[in-house]
Amino acid sequence: MTDGGLAATVLADLPPQVLDTDTLPDGAAAEMHRLVSAAARSVAEGTEEPSSLARDAMSYSITVEEGGHASVLVQSDTTMSAEFAALLRRLRQHTARQ
Repeated sequence: MTDGGLAATVLADLPPQVLDTDTLPDGAAAEMHRLVSAAARSVAEGTEEPSSLARDAMSYSITVEEGGHASVLVQSDTTMSAEFAALLRRLRQHTARQ
């Protein structure tokens, strides 16, 4: 889910994009699991507060459901780690094909 920024009112009405890794080839699913693990570690280690100078910054929420458990990874344009950006980019590539 994407939120905020100048397009906030447009994005608010869009449904979340969903990717079921069970539908991916084994290599692509393994890559997504690796990217999720790296992004989760980077989010857990991150302590940087969002900058108040970027009032139009977008925020991104990625919900990961696995084994009956859900976790949500959240970052913004101003706090995004390289690992989270890599996961977001790959998710966008996969969901664009759907």
